[in-house]
Amino acid sequence: MDAASGWCEGCLRTIDEIAAWGGLDDEARRAVMALLPERRRQWRAMRVGRADALPASAAAPELPR
Repeated sequence: MDAASGWCEGCLRTIDEIAAWGGLDDEARRAVMALLPERRRQWRAMRVGRADALPASAAAPELPR
């Protein structure tokens, strides 16, 4: 897990998203997956040292309990 973003360095999901994955329905899984292209862009920008690469909007959506 990357400490700055809170994302897994391999799949770019948060620990909460990973833990909940098995119990998520298709719609919730698609919502998480829809975040990944933007996270990938932000991840790449972070890796080259851009301080503004991780905006507040990068937070994970609320997952169903």
